[in-house]
Amino acid sequence: MIQQNRLVEQFLQLVRIDSETKHEREISEALKTLFGGELGLDVVEDDTAAVTGHGSGNLICTLEATPDKAHLPAILFTCHMDTVTPGKGIKPRVDTDGYIRSDGTTILGSDDKAGIAAMIEAIRVLREQRISHGKLLFVITAGEESGLLGSRAMAERPSVPLKAKFGYALDSNGRVGQIAVAAPTQARIQITIKGRSAHAGVNPEDGVSAIQVASKAISRMPLGRIDFETTANIGSFAGGGATNIVCERVDIAAEARSREQAKLDRQLEAMKHACESAAQDMGATVEFISQVIYPAYKYDESAPVVQLAMKALEKIGRQPGTFHTGGGSDANMFNGMGIPTVNLAVGYENIHTTEEQMPISELTAVTELVVAIVTEAASE
Repeated sequence: MIQQNRLVEQFLQLVRIDSETKHEREISEALKTLFGGELGLDVVEDDTAAVTGHGSGNLICTLEATPDKAHLPAILFTCHMDTVTPGKGIKPRVDTDGYIRSDGTTILGSDDKAGIAAMIEAIRVLREQRISHGKLLFVITAGEESGLLGSRAMAERPSVPLKAKFGYALDSNGRVGQIAVAAPTQARIQITIKGRSAHAGVNPEDGVSAIQVASKAISRMPLGRIDFETTANIGSFAGGGATNIVCERVDIAAEARSREQAKLDRQLEAMKHACESAAQDMGATVEFISQVIYPAYKYDESAPVVQLAMKALEKIGRQPGTFHTGGGSDANMFNGMGIPTVNLAVGYENIHTTEEQMPISELTAVTELVVAIVTEAASE
């Protein structure tokens, strides 16, 4: 049913198109031509590029239901069009061991062009095999690698309303069959500590070192692995300069994550309290700003969105399994938009490195999975 040679060639074509995050225009135009021209879907680019500053908005590609399934609710599939660096001039090769790799000087781009290739081949199969199906939405986001900027902007100010019964992101590591059924919410934190400058050699007692205050604050924070659902980290610490001046200001960038909102709230309060108590002890001031950038989601195996994926996996001969991830994806944002969404493993390996590789068997399997989800949804 899946034409593997065609699928592989499509994947190779996609990864050859430069699309480092913030520079998505070329891949966006190619996808609009492919989905809207050859495949005949209705394609809309939303207006989020004006907000994100990225090279493209998000693409919403709609495949209308076959007449006999027009009554069914829509199913959404999502991938992202951008890649990490180094992703310019990718030269893919198909090796004899069944893997696709780059020449080693760049990433491969299977994150997430393997998902896009699977979407394209699945649409071709549905058409060629005249498979009945409900309405299908294929949403290809920009700026995912920059912190889910495309889907975040879509969620905050949707210019194209999205309605679907379930959503499936094709953007998780692991062998095809694994389903990320839970992912954390994340808060970004900016901390500014202000002390008082003085000459470090003449009158240091008149100064308040922001570096000392910040160090005390960090030492009082719970950081790293807080519990099985919660983490926190300091990403950067910047301040000071000349050694003969007591440092007046320090800026700290941090994050906290949890799969439970209440736990995230407690973690943020603990970090804020550490800063405020250290500042009070030493006569400094502190500004603590936190922003939740995406929501959490959590399902168990009884959830209908998970059940549908598990049935489809069994249909293609893959053993389904579920796991909780510590990272966010566009699946978080679609859940925040009210569409129950889980993230499906695509099978890529060593992503975000020049050793990245894509097993052809997994590329084929994830394509089969998309078709199976569509057919299972139409049979219910």
